Amino acid sequence: MSGTSLDGIDLAHVNFTLSEGWTYKIITAETVPYPEDWQKILSKAVLYDEDQLKRLNENYTQFLSEVILDFLTKNAIFDPDAICSHGHTIKHDPENGYTLQLGNLPQLAENLGHTVVCDFRVQDVELGGQGAPLVPVGDELLFSEYDYCLNLGGFANISTKPNGSRLAYDICAVNTVLNFLSQKIDLPYDRKGEVAASGELNEELLEELQKIPYYGLRPPKSLGIEWVNKYIFPLFGRYESIPCLLRTYTEHAAEVISNELRDSSEEKVLVTGGGVFNDYLIKEIKRRTRTQIVIPPVEMVNFKEALIFGFLGVLKLRGENNVFSSVTGASKDHSTGKIFTANGFSKYSK
Repeated sequence: MSGTSLDGIDLAHVNFTLSEGWTYKIITAETVPYPEDWQKILSKAVLYDEDQLKRLNENYTQFLSEVILDFLTKNAIFDPDAICSHGHTIKHDPENGYTLQLGNLPQLAENLGHTVVCDFRVQDVELGGQGAPLVPVGDELLFSEYDYCLNLGGFANISTKPNGSRLAYDICAVNTVLNFLSQKIDLPYDRKGEVAASGELNEELLEELQKIPYYGLRPPKSLGIEWVNKYIFPLFGRYESIPCLLRTYTEHAAEVISNELRDSSEEKVLVTGGGVFNDYLIKEIKRRTRTQIVIPPVEMVNFKEALIFGFLGVLKLRGENNVFSSVTGASKDHSTGKIFTANGFSKYSK
């Protein structure tokens, strides 16, 4: 799993068991940081033309193969049932029927010598869906004891079941924006939200952010870097203080996130993703809601998405639905993903 915050590639070796219900065990997991050259390339790739993207996809697939192979070798994983890979999102424009994740080529299976399940988003978009979020099937079958599952990654997304039907959607940008601002002052990210906590709140900017039309839309809905470039970054142009911008955007994110919770002390929200380590963001969310904020062990914070994309692959291999139309807006529930075997034969079926 590679997220839009570009912090690295998450890899997890997971065992899934089906008895009366699904259970899982993370055997080992790690995040492989992106080298600086890959960070620069991926951050600019949204501007690439079709030929550049094709070459980049081939190069990234090769790079991803090497990262995965190193993980398999280092951990003596000789015979996995499958490698389940999300790839890295470059463009996400479901309203125009398009989404692109790098690294989902048949070459991945050939390089690794194992079955690969990948390219989970494209089919859903073809069926009229948002192609995101896809983790709710895991929330439903692996984490049903929580009233909400909230992920704080490049974007914040939430999954819940208010009326017996699973609902999930992107809320707002989080680390995509916060990391961008931090890098303006030569920090890879705002550690614990310390820079944000030191800044002054800009009420005028906060009001402008709250008026962004997306927040008033009903789900299904999802976000991509194109939305950030269009609606968020232009608002920062009149302001020079990075601590002020970090403080204001962090409080904005906390506000729109807390607005999605039913504010009941009887309900629990499982919070994962890199944003969990932003103490200031978490403090501001807690300040705005009575809902119980549950932060699990670090392994689950870091690898829940990788775990669930592995689970999506398992369901695909079993021919079972792994996407809910109630979540993405697709025309039907379906089993998404492509299956590539090591001999290059694709068993992709809709």
